[in-house]
Amino acid sequence: MADFHPLTVKHIKPLTPDAVAITFSIPKELIQTFDFIPGQYITIKTLIKGKELRRAYSICSSPRKDCFTIGVKKVDKGGFSDFAHNQLSVGDTLEVMPPEGRFTFQATGQPKTMAAFAAGSGITPIMSIAKAVLDSHPKSKFVLVYGNKSFKDTMFYTDLVKLELDHSDRFFVYFVTSQTQEDDSRFGRIDTSMVNYALKNKHKNTDFDAYYLCGPEAMIDLVSDTLQENDIPKDKIHFELFTSTEILDELPDRPDGKTQLTVTVDDEVFELTMEKKERVLDAVLKQNIDAPYSCQGGVCSTCIARVTEGKAEMAKNQILTDGEIAEGFILTCQAHPLTPVLKVDYDDV
Repeated sequence: MADFHPLTVKHIKPLTPDAVAITFSIPKELIQTFDFIPGQYITIKTLIKGKELRRAYSICSSPRKDCFTIGVKKVDKGGFSDFAHNQLSVGDTLEVMPPEGRFTFQATGQPKTMAAFAAGSGITPIMSIAKAVLDSHPKSKFVLVYGNKSFKDTMFYTDLVKLELDHSDRFFVYFVTSQTQEDDSRFGRIDTSMVNYALKNKHKNTDFDAYYLCGPEAMIDLVSDTLQENDIPKDKIHFELFTSTEILDELPDRPDGKTQLTVTVDDEVFELTMEKKERVLDAVLKQNIDAPYSCQGGVCSTCIARVTEGKAEMAKNQILTDGEIAEGFILTCQAHPLTPVLKVDYDDV
C-alpha cells in the first residue's frame, strides 16, 4: 500500500530562481510500477535533520518508460523543497511512491478541446495533461490561462512558448503577471474578467470538453464559480489544490470521548484507542502504523480509506465526490471519529 522505491536523480534543470525540474530514472523492473496517467503525482520520502518528510509533487512530463520529471518550487526553509534546491544532486537516490491521483486526462481516440487555469506551481500537472491532449489527436486543442508574479517566476515559460509555436493552431496560452508589466501578458491576477476574456472573447462559441484548475484554493474557487455562472456543468470542472486554507482544529458539535479504532493496512489489522478530537491519520501514525499519506492537509488523496463500521466527519474535503463519501470513503488526515467504534480499511479503495 505505502511501498516506496529507490529512484536515482537523472537530471536537475533550473526553471526559475525558486523552481527546478527533477528527472528520475526508472529501472526496468519498475517500469510498470511507475507507469502514470497524465496529471498524477508521486510522493517523495526523505530524512531531513533526522525527521521523515513526505511531499507530493505532480509529474510534468509526458509518459515515458525510462524516466519522469517533477517540478519543485521552493516554498519552505529546511523542508524538502529547500533541500531539492540546495543539496540534491544528480546521482542521488530518493524514496518514491508510485503515481497516484485523480486529476487526470485519459485519451479516448477522439479529438478533445480542453481549457486550463493554473497559478504558480499549479502548472506542473497541467504541463503533462496539455502534452497528452495535443498528442492524443491531431485535431485536439488546449487553452491555458497561467498566472504568476512575473515571467522570471513563471515555471516552464520557454516550454510553453515552444509548445505554442509548435502547435500554433491548437495550443493557446495566456500569461497573467501580477507584479510586473510584461509584453504578451495581461497584468493582474486570474479573476472573473480574465476567465471571461479567455472563454467569451478569445475563444467565443468554443465548446470545451473539460476544464482543469490547479493552484491555490482561492483561485480555484473563483474560476469554478465563474465557470458555473456561465452554465458550465460542475462535472466538467476538475481541480487539484496546491495550497489549502487553514483548517481549524476544533469542529463545532464534535463529541468528546474516545473511540476504538480498527485499521486495515496491507492486509494487516491494527487496533488502538484514540481521542475523538484527533484525526484518524494522526492517531494511526502515532502507533507507527505504515499507512499511506503525503500532504496531511487534505490537498492530495494519498490517505484515502473506506469506513467499514462507525462514522467519521472530515474537517475539510475538496477532493472526494458526494458519491464517494456515500460509499464510505474518507480522507483520514481530515477525519475525526463520531462513534465509539470506527473501522477503516486503507486496502479497500
